[in-house]
Amino acid sequence: MSTYGAAQLAASFRTVRKNTIQIAEDIPEDQYGFESAPGVRTVAQLLVHIAVGPRIWQAINKAELTTLEGFDFMTLFMGNAAEEQTPRTKAEVVELLRTEGENFASFLGGLSDEFLAVEVGHPGGQPPKSRLEGLMGAKEHEMHHRGQLMLIERQLGIVPHLTLAMQARFAQMSAKA
Repeated sequence: MSTYGAAQLAASFRTVRKNTIQIAEDIPEDQYGFESAPGVRTVAQLLVHIAVGPRIWQAINKAELTTLEGFDFMTLFMGNAAEEQTPRTKAEVVELLRTEGENFASFLGGLSDEFLAVEVGHPGGQPPKSRLEGLMGAKEHEMHHRGQLMLIERQLGIVPHLTLAMQARFAQMSAKA
């Protein structure tokens, strides 16, 4: 019996994506071209990168691969990079986050414990990982980039929504004390 399976993975991914969408909504459209440092993704490019990132994990797992040796990562990476360069409005970026996120979460929710337990070999002598661990990488990837977005929000003079929520909880606890 698994204590953390497909349903929990899908729910936690939905929570992560919900918070990413909130950041996308909080940043004004006229700041979507903001580049926090020379040579890095703009806000829009970073949000699209996050939106389409899970396609890689989905492709690997839909193919039911048991090894990543010889897997053509570059084709997927190049497709995702092309998506990042496609001009989009803020509304289109937010919708892409929603649709891609729900597509991936629904995929996750339909997986069995047996499927998630299968170990997948990795190239270069890296130890194998269960499909569950690999799929958790999609959430970790998004949270990594969401941390970047929260710093970008600060650079733009925006207090991140999670910070505001935490401050409100602290204020409420202080008022009760």
